[in-house]
Amino acid sequence: MAEQIYQLPTDAVWFITGCSSGIGKALAQHIASKPAHRLVATARTPSTGLAFLPDSPNTLKLALDVTSRASLDAAVAAALERFGRLDVVVNNAGYALVGDTENAADADARRVLDTNFWGTVDLTKHAMRVLREDNGANGGQQGGVVVNVTSLGGRAAFPGNAFYHAAKFAVEGFTESVAKEVRPEWNVHFCLIEPGGVQTGFVKSGQKTIAPHPAYAAPDTPARVLDSYRENPEATKNWADPDVIAAAIYGVVGSGRVIPLRVPLGPDSWGVLKNANIKDGENLDSLKELAISAGKPGQLESVQEALSLQF
Repeated sequence: MAEQIYQLPTDAVWFITGCSSGIGKALAQHIASKPAHRLVATARTPSTGLAFLPDSPNTLKLALDVTSRASLDAAVAAALERFGRLDVVVNNAGYALVGDTENAADADARRVLDTNFWGTVDLTKHAMRVLREDNGANGGQQGGVVVNVTSLGGRAAFPGNAFYHAAKFAVEGFTESVAKEVRPEWNVHFCLIEPGGVQTGFVKSGQKTIAPHPAYAAPDTPARVLDSYRENPEATKNWADPDVIAAAIYGVVGSGRVIPLRVPLGPDSWGVLKNANIKDGENLDSLKELAISAGKPGQLESVQEALSLQF
């Protein structure tokens, strides 16, 4: 995976999912405030979910259900018909299934993965084709950026959010892999945005609750402790402002520098991930002898040689 500088076009076309609330809404507003940029804002019900955006020749409001391949196909086609290209595709749509994993209904759990993971996968595949092929063919610069919004929960897991974390961890692995597949001359970049707590209303409206299981009812059960934290206004009052998160995303994409694969946003995200990396390093050191004893001489070197052949 080559580290290349990316230059955001002055008239960039942004395609953003999940714009009806939260980070998606804040980012859509941020892009709409840039007179030369073009915005494709999507929501399940644009007539109400996107009413905050003024009508403009540079703004296209579209209905999109990321779990529907036909809906994705239609939205991408409409965006290309209107603006001729895409430069930045932001996979932001998603929600959480919160509660006791043992009691989760299979359909509810699968729906989280369909939205948060498979929806991201399907749009990313569309974006890779468009950024690789269509942009250059339509007179724009070839390439662009795929921004996949995961969260701190894409690299660190907490009790009572198993299916949300499963989806976000999957997006992280998927994105890291495809970022290493693209050829450098295609100028296609990937970025994982990993916010910590954000004051978006996600805790109240972006989550579906699993019916409680009596075995986990005690208040000192880990998931109940986390519930108490999330429901305490004093504990969450210092969460990040979504407008600041949106400005940070724009700053990363438009920096004119190499776009990092992973970007933690918020002191909680950075701090938790930093501490987790330290503990992971200590754990690796403690297991070194066992790990080496389970392999063969030269095994590490052969893998390193294969990995060095990447672009």
